[in-house]
Amino acid sequence: MFGSIGMPELIIILVIALIIFGPRKLPELGKSLGRSLNEFKKASTDLQNTLEQEIKIEEQKEAAKKDDETSKKPATGSDDQEEPPQQTVSR
Repeated sequence: MFGSIGMPELIIILVIALIIFGPRKLPELGKSLGRSLNEFKKASTDLQNTLEQEIKIEEQKEAAKKDDETSKKPATGSDDQEEPPQQTVSR
């Protein structure tokens, strides 16, 4: 249920919380804790989505950069090969 915390440990924690905070304050604390956990989940989900978007943007930039580099390189066809220098014959 709560990882390595078993049912007996959970009951002891709840009894101690009831003794410390009293029966009137405990429901308010539970609501506050629930809201805090909900906000934390939303914030962590937003952070994860933002990171994933940034990673996708960086990958797209890298792909566009590679495409630009390959389009700037000359093609290795027969037209681009240099001809050997011609020898001049002296007469």
